Amino acid sequence: MLDAVVVGAGPNGLTAAVELARRGCAVEVFEAADAIGGGSRTEELTLPGFRHDPCSAVHPLAVGSPAFDRMPLARHGLEWLHPELPLAHPFPDGSAAVLARSVGETAMSLGPRDAGTYRRLIAPYLGSWHTFAPDVLRTQWDGVPRDPVTWVRFGLHALQPVGLLTRRFRDEKAKALFSGLAGHVIAPTSALTTAGPALIFAIAAHEVGWPVPRGGSQSIADALGSYLREQGGAIHVGTPVKRLDELPPARAYVFDTSPTALARIAGLGNAFGHYRYGASVFKIDYALDGPVPWTAPDARRAGTVHIGPTAGEIGAALRAATEGREPSVPFLISAQPSLLDPSRAPEGKHTFWVYGHVPSGWTGDATEAIERQIERFAPGFRDLVLARAVAGPPELAARNANYVDGDIACGAFAGVQAVIRPRLARVPYATPHPAVFLCSSATPPGPGVHGMSGHHAARAVWRRLRQRR
Repeated sequence: MLDAVVVGAGPNGLTAAVELARRGCAVEVFEAADAIGGGSRTEELTLPGFRHDPCSAVHPLAVGSPAFDRMPLARHGLEWLHPELPLAHPFPDGSAAVLARSVGETAMSLGPRDAGTYRRLIAPYLGSWHTFAPDVLRTQWDGVPRDPVTWVRFGLHALQPVGLLTRRFRDEKAKALFSGLAGHVIAPTSALTTAGPALIFAIAAHEVGWPVPRGGSQSIADALGSYLREQGGAIHVGTPVKRLDELPPARAYVFDTSPTALARIAGLGNAFGHYRYGASVFKIDYALDGPVPWTAPDARRAGTVHIGPTAGEIGAALRAATEGREPSVPFLISAQPSLLDPSRAPEGKHTFWVYGHVPSGWTGDATEAIERQIERFAPGFRDLVLARAVAGPPELAARNANYVDGDIACGAFAGVQAVIRPRLARVPYATPHPAVFLCSSATPPGPGVHGMSGHHAARAVWRRLRQRR
């Protein structure tokens, strides 16, 4: 009998498997797709030689992950590449707010009236990522924080809507920058707790950066898979699981899936009936004949570019998507990894990654709206397009079963569910079945390629296995 079987080979499932294998457990992973990675994959979606990331592309929480930091992933091929600027947020006049590694450069890009405010907001968190990250990337009621003072300070900021946090700024650039950062969680800027992710992303930029993995996001999954095999674990791809009895006998079963899929496979009925899924995105991967011709010079040297431009427009786009309406002027999150990783495209060519927010399950085509928005800040962009691969909510859900109706966050980030997910429980990774556990981004700390949900789930599994022994 195996000690643990993991269903799903995304970053969290692989992390859980590694954590258990390192403790001497016999572990096997079963993945429905033909390759490991889940939301951390790289494929030739457009033309030969153009390597695209179908989902995640830029990884501040991966390079700063306490779980990944404990693993020799560099030895297994993972190499981080840092852009000159982590993030640029351009405006129609050709200027941009930037999120730089330097706090000073970031503050000055926001204008003289807000530079000091930004410094004062960020300063208490600098130099303490080694305690800050473990304290916030966890179940918040699981033990005493390592740095209680910083944890309480962050909590007071994090519980606010980002729209409230930005009221301390006087000009548009700072408000837009933070609203864009909050947009990564696909929730209205008026929603409680949206200030938390925005602040984490800003702190991460200064502390660990916003890098891309050389060769694509698949490199993260491949490094985890290689390390797991080194520890004696086994991985089976192309093996969809429909019932628990299809799996080998094991003392524990760990699911890197949506709560809905877990309940169906494990026969748990309506155990997660109150869990809600959120809005989706419309994503386009481009093969380009050259770099994006941004009007703002700062955007030409940034790994990530947010296209808003104002806090009002960003809020309207996110609100429309979450309320079931197609945004006429979408807020876009884009990445240009080939600027710093030449392996992503043939010489002289580039890849470009962008998505806008749309309602859950939406079946329309947002290509025109997205490209019209890009052209506002990069005139002539369409002339560079060699090929495009589009994916709306149905395509995203077909590509990854965890993205229910296209929800790439595996659960709405709104209300109580932003903190308590997938259900109220002392150990959120446990389920009504004593041998079944959940480790996907539907569990704390939530979405992102950081492996921390898998890390914490593995700890819960290990405690259960020790009790049985």
